[in-house]
Amino acid sequence: MKKKIFNIIQIGDKSNRISRAFDFFITIVIISNILVTFLETFEQLSFLSGFFCGMEYVTIFIFCIEYILRIWTADYLYPGMTPGWARLKFLRSFDGIVDLLTIVPVFFLSGFVIFRMLRVARIFHLFRLNAKYDSFNVITTVLYVKRNQIISSVFIVLILMLASSLCMYSVEHPAQPEVFRNGFSGIWWSMSTLLTVGYGDIYPVTTLGRIMAICIAYLGVGVVAIPTGIISAGFVEQYQRKSNN
Repeated sequence: MKKKIFNIIQIGDKSNRISRAFDFFITIVIISNILVTFLETFEQLSFLSGFFCGMEYVTIFIFCIEYILRIWTADYLYPGMTPGWARLKFLRSFDGIVDLLTIVPVFFLSGFVIFRMLRVARIFHLFRLNAKYDSFNVITTVLYVKRNQIISSVFIVLILMLASSLCMYSVEHPAQPEVFRNGFSGIWWSMSTLLTVGYGDIYPVTTLGRIMAICIAYLGVGVVAIPTGIISAGFVEQYQRKSNN
């Protein structure tokens, strides 16, 4: 019975129809839980608060049962360990932590804000389910293989952001001290400019500042294209590798 339960709750077991049905069921439960959490924020739906609360506890109860079953069957997940050490390793694993963070907030909904924010961890359940299937595996593989190049491109973005923010602060602070109050104001402006968001809440008014903004905006287009090109090349390589196999 324990082995059968382990095979059923295993994610991504395509050979087991019951396991795939369980994956589908858990996906529906997670989406329902997240949807209820989202709908609870609408004051217009306050008359459904009782229903939302009931759905919250039903889905959390299902999560608790799944969590207990995964702890109970952890020795099959880590066959080379004793049951105690296997369960401890599961509790410390990514899946175990996500499961715990999914359950904990319901007991602290009226407590600290941090515990209410932990409800967002339920979204990681979907990533965990999707990660076992080929479509998501391609994405995670590409990000892992190209991690060094991606980290380097992010580092370049941070350097350009810091340099442009200090330059813009130096130029614009005398003209509009209330807008460019400190270096963080410059970082906020450089972030929205380099990443081509352009909120428009902070902008240069001096001639030199506008010339610098034009140059930085052009740099932003190139900076955004660097990680995009790296990831795109990774996808092409991964699909070619799969085709050759």
